[in-house]
Amino acid sequence: MAHYTTTNTQRPREDLSLKETSPKITGRAASATGPMTAFNLVEQMQYLYVRVVKARGLPQPCDPYVELKIGNYKGTTKHLEKNPYSEWNLVFSFNRERIQNTSVEILVKDKALAVEDGQEVIGRFAFNVSDAPTRVPPDSPLAPQWYRLMDQNKIKGELMLAFWIGTQADEVFPDAWHADTASVISGYGVSDTRSKVYISPRIWYLRVNAIEAQDLQLRDKNNRGQPVEIFVKATLGRLVLRSKVSQTKTTNVAWNQDIMFVVAEPFEEDLVVTVEENLINKEGSFTLGRCEIPLKNVEKRNTGSAAAAKWHDLWRTEVVENKEVRFASKIQMRISLDGGYHVLDEPAHSLSDLRPTAKILWKPTIGNLELGILSASGLPPMKPENRVNAYCVAKYGPKWVRTRTIVDSCDPKWNEQYTWDVYDPCTVITIAVFQNGYLHSWDKPGGPMDLPIGKVKIRLSTLVIDKIYTNSHPLVVMQPSGVKKMGEIQLAVRFSCTNKMNMLLTYGRPLLPKMHYLVPLSKDQISMLSEQAAYTLALRLSRAEPPLRKEVVDYVLDVKTHLWSLRKAKVNFDRIVKVMDGVFGVVKWFDGICKWTNPFSTVLVLIIFCVVVIYPGLILPALFFYFSKEGIWNFWKRPKKILHIDADLSHAYTALPDVLDEEFDPFPTRRTDEVLRRRYDRLRSMAGSIQTLLGDIAAQGERVQSILSWRDPRATAIFTSFCIIAGIIFWYVPFQCIPLLAGIYVLRHPWLRDQLPPYHYNFFRRMPAKTDIFL
Repeated sequence: MAHYTTTNTQRPREDLSLKETSPKITGRAASATGPMTAFNLVEQMQYLYVRVVKARGLPQPCDPYVELKIGNYKGTTKHLEKNPYSEWNLVFSFNRERIQNTSVEILVKDKALAVEDGQEVIGRFAFNVSDAPTRVPPDSPLAPQWYRLMDQNKIKGELMLAFWIGTQADEVFPDAWHADTASVISGYGVSDTRSKVYISPRIWYLRVNAIEAQDLQLRDKNNRGQPVEIFVKATLGRLVLRSKVSQTKTTNVAWNQDIMFVVAEPFEEDLVVTVEENLINKEGSFTLGRCEIPLKNVEKRNTGSAAAAKWHDLWRTEVVENKEVRFASKIQMRISLDGGYHVLDEPAHSLSDLRPTAKILWKPTIGNLELGILSASGLPPMKPENRVNAYCVAKYGPKWVRTRTIVDSCDPKWNEQYTWDVYDPCTVITIAVFQNGYLHSWDKPGGPMDLPIGKVKIRLSTLVIDKIYTNSHPLVVMQPSGVKKMGEIQLAVRFSCTNKMNMLLTYGRPLLPKMHYLVPLSKDQISMLSEQAAYTLALRLSRAEPPLRKEVVDYVLDVKTHLWSLRKAKVNFDRIVKVMDGVFGVVKWFDGICKWTNPFSTVLVLIIFCVVVIYPGLILPALFFYFSKEGIWNFWKRPKKILHIDADLSHAYTALPDVLDEEFDPFPTRRTDEVLRRRYDRLRSMAGSIQTLLGDIAAQGERVQSILSWRDPRATAIFTSFCIIAGIIFWYVPFQCIPLLAGIYVLRHPWLRDQLPPYHYNFFRRMPAKTDIFL
């Protein structure tokens, strides 16, 4: 068998370790009903807020707008054309750490005057930053006041304002005009930098069970002798699925097959079902009938009982002799929205939610998850000519959060905190960092995408209750050139439990809702529905403002995790080997005991074995006490940090360049024939080894079957005679003597051993297998 190797110069290893940090956070413990404060896991950042409400008494006519100036920062409202009621109600925010001047100047200008004579200022007002009062939520918002607008010692109107010093905990912070961002980004791109919370739409499995159809008007009755296919085609939006071909070829056909979709509330499309006829010897298909079913009328079911079967009219219109003729037939279907399932939109190994769609089936919450997204460091520009405009997206359950975009900074500071309700501890939260590629191309159709920088996954079941984890997580990604560290993100995480009894009871419940076990879905159905769910979520979330784009949703949901990767195949093989290391270690230890490598250990094991055989009631208590001892002993060696990326397990530094090139090759491939031929030869080499292994496993099972099959008459006669003699002996010998004598025989001294294989092993290896009767 040929082996294919490629020389690979290993790159220097980067520091991919998880580091503990000590941010300046309050971190007060959670109360019995949830977190005490909204921002106790992040560092407090002070901002100067200025709310511009409205103006009055301005000279008319005018097109007024407001301009704020503080140092190098300048912000403006939109202008109001010929509007006597000048109202903006816009909040400006300035990071106090970046404020150099102590005076804030507010100008009301007239855009029409600027066009005519360049003198656009109507009036102005100024105040010192030190005069701004401090507001700490949950204090009520400050009431705005009227301030006079002066110009050359003349009153030109009044402006209603409110200004104060606050933090990012202020309720106006998410929608405020941030000076540090708007100074770099202009136009509508500013709205794409704000922090937002998104809620995934409630998604259902739509089950269409096509049972049978009657009175179909076939296209050409004279072609009944030709091969014909009659099938059901279901259409929902852009997705079209079809059933298998009916085995009956008459006007009454049957299928009894499920066609499943993923649909999101509110339902926007109707289900369209058609029955089509296809002559195999001719191209195209012919519609025999069509019906539309509004999803709002579809029955919702939460149990495993089947929906009621209903007849639906199938209509088809044809022009016969210049007249429209309508043909009617019927189709029987069971259509239901299955709310007892959890719609799998994430990989099975990193689910963030396990609840069914129907809210009536939800269990009570067991606690809260608090996440503080503090900052990031060392983020590289995704392209040499680009700035780093980074934002974070965190997903847990149906709730997505997006931080504001920090522009032009490789070390952004967000200091934003979010909270989720937790229904099951065996779930995972995903935090990803993205480069905002939309800011400088908001007015260009088909602009660049938001590029992923890296992500972190945290499993809640590995967290200690009420402990605050403050760590700097490495952002590690695999690229065609190899593993790369894309910087670090600093997080603060706390999992607080409000009902410990409910949390402990969840470990005895099924992982998924009951419907997954009462009416299970096939592997192919789960794979297809997962793709539909990810597509549906991306479509709905991309319609929000600012949108959560498809590339962001796909990256967080790991939609490409099922694609083939030779590196991942090797990782999974190593995982199996490591799991089996314990078994191999026991076998090796027992082999040493049998060979009397340590005579004292062998004698001790022999004594213990004899005691257990004589007193078999000690077996189970001894096992349970042993496992409890191991659990108590390992408690002192328990992991103290959050699990993070293992570069060695991932083969991050040992993967060959051509292997990585195959992993990142899009589907379908775009590589040349020579590259594909090399990949195919490598795959054949690996498959040959797997084929040999599977053949050996099959041969062992076939040898067991052949012992009593008389394929080898002499061997079967020997084994049958042995069984008769052994049955007579064991009838008279006490049962405890049998394992006792067997154990003493296995643990006999090497002086009493032969170097050749034992008789029973030789006998088994001589049994015939089917390897010699297939080509």
